[in-house]
Amino acid sequence: MKKIIVKGENILNLPNFISLYRLLVFPVILFLALTGRENLFVILLCISLISDILDGNIARIFKLQTNFGAALDNLADICTYAMAFLGLFIFKWTDIEPHAWFLYLFLGLFVLSYIIAFLRFGKIPGLHLYSAVSAGYVQGIFFFVLLVFGFYTWMYYLAVGWGIIAYTEKIIVLLRLDDIRIGVKGLYWLLKKEKQN
Repeated sequence: MKKIIVKGENILNLPNFISLYRLLVFPVILFLALTGRENLFVILLCISLISDILDGNIARIFKLQTNFGAALDNLADICTYAMAFLGLFIFKWTDIEPHAWFLYLFLGLFVLSYIIAFLRFGKIPGLHLYSAVSAGYVQGIFFFVLLVFGFYTWMYYLAVGWGIIAYTEKIIVLLRLDDIRIGVKGLYWLLKKEKQN
């Protein structure tokens, strides 16, 4: 396989191909949601959610992490989770509506994290903090269970609550960093590194 180097990074690797798949399937999933084709929507969204778990783990395990890949993965995450939330509104809103305030709080923090990143650094915040990654896994499981088996209130509050905690941490980290970089595990590790310097 030929290497493609961007800013000193080999970007032609399996995790980036997986992230690219999620970007390319995004308009298809959007079309399925808007045309009310719930079964196909659920299948393709679940594939994207599973591939979201795969790309980051493959990158970490095989040391294929790059700044380009982190940004690509983050963009693919935004598209995938936008479709998951769209699916909530189109197909499952009657279940979610009584608990919608909690979801709005999470979405507010999610959007705020991107606004802060763009205002401070002018780019997508591809940090992949442990809390955000684990929240993504929990939310992915929630979306899968919701779309395939049905709504469980405790799982909803766990998934959204974990997301609220993760994006609160992400905002604090973004306000403390001098630039967005890969390998920032979380606020605890950032503060520990600051004390050592």
